[in-house]
Amino acid sequence: MDNLVDKNGKIIYENIIANYPWIVADNQKCILSPDCDGLLCGLLMSSVFNWEIVGFYDGKIMTLKNKENIKDCIFLDMEIFRDYIKSLGQHMLLWNKKNIPSNWSNFCNCISPNNIRKYDGKSNFSSKYPLGTIHILLGIVGHKKKIKISKDAICPLLYVDGTFKNLFNYPENCLSWLDFLCAEDKDSPLQTVFFNDHYTTSSLMIALKDFFSKLKAIEKGTDKLKADKILISDKEGNPKNLIKNSNTFSIMDEQQNVTNNFLSTLSKLIG
Repeated sequence: MDNLVDKNGKIIYENIIANYPWIVADNQKCILSPDCDGLLCGLLMSSVFNWEIVGFYDGKIMTLKNKENIKDCIFLDMEIFRDYIKSLGQHMLLWNKKNIPSNWSNFCNCISPNNIRKYDGKSNFSSKYPLGTIHILLGIVGHKKKIKISKDAICPLLYVDGTFKNLFNYPENCLSWLDFLCAEDKDSPLQTVFFNDHYTTSSLMIALKDFFSKLKAIEKGTDKLKADKILISDKEGNPKNLIKNSNTFSIMDEQQNVTNNFLSTLSKLIG
């Protein structure tokens, strides 16, 4: 779609919402990527629009609540190459925009910042989207409803997908994308995250260190589980931390406990 960016190269949120109204609809069912970014997206949408999380998908294994249909769900923090599936992600998808595959319309129900800016891997890889899915989602949702970001929310929102690293490693690209997302607008929740007056560089380092300590405390005593990931498959794509119960599966108690503790920590910090 060619009506999603204005003449200054900034996203037009009104047109995003008009073209993909489901992204701000109430009472939707969604499937999350099983990591910090996906969990933050789930917390946001369940809080603001009463969405129900019914599954997780890591690109290899999908866990789906019994009797749910993926056609009724919205996938968050991943792009699904099916025209009948609604999804939002932030990964580089297109290899060469001068040779677009004939079935590229399979992404017609997918919100992807790299696709919106017509970025491809061959020509624009160094300029690819450097933030988390939660950030573009906050921009979209914040255009529909007032979202308050507290000081406590800043660290987890900078931690996600290594955003804090990218800000310092690739400042020019990050600033380009923040301009695209209209992050400096006073009404945008992104303004508080990226253009706040709360932190000096040193105080932000200390705040991030405290956040890392919270993660380590959650992970302590577990069998190599990470607080910010729900491990449902191994590197070969085999199921992991799943227990078969006749015709269904359940996530192992230890993984559930770690994830619940992490979600509780995120929820307290971001409100």
